[in-house]
Amino acid sequence: MVHEILVWPNPVLKQKAHPVAKVDDSIRTLIKDLFESMYAADGVGLAAPQVGVLKNIIVLDTTPRQPDSRPVAMVNPEILTLEGKCTYKEGCLSVPGEAEDVDRAAIVTARYLDEQGNEQTITADGLLAIAIQHECDHLKGVMFVDHISALKREVIRKRMKKIQASMEEDEAEEAPSGKSARKSQAELR
Repeated sequence: MVHEILVWPNPVLKQKAHPVAKVDDSIRTLIKDLFESMYAADGVGLAAPQVGVLKNIIVLDTTPRQPDSRPVAMVNPEILTLEGKCTYKEGCLSVPGEAEDVDRAAIVTARYLDEQGNEQTITADGLLAIAIQHECDHLKGVMFVDHISALKREVIRKRMKKIQASMEEDEAEEAPSGKSARKSQAELR
């Protein structure tokens, strides 16, 4: 099921996610939904908080730009090491239409649980390394705009507020009874 992706500065995006106690069918269903939502939005990564679910889960698929990579779901990801430095023009599904240069580590090693609950370790570079860092930030309530200047961040915030207002208008027109066809954030938790 495709979920609505929250748009910054929605306050849910600033909250910290919680560890997953056990990888079970409900977590696997959420992972499947995250992948579907990410693909529907043409993204390379998505964190559960971006759909209003405060759980430590991220999904990534950089294969269109890194053919040697593969789609990966990470439950309770933990970055173990960061090496080198790079600057990458990052965008975010929660900040549609915006992209800014962000300084990140060039190589990242992370530990996580896979969809079966097995512990895995991954070392990544390129876009996958950037995406792991970006999505792990989401789990801590950190947005890529937190890594740019206050002036740029404020300009983007104003544009996002306009987008949110437009989305709310569209929803009101679609559902005159006041009920949205999409799942509410409370239903997702």
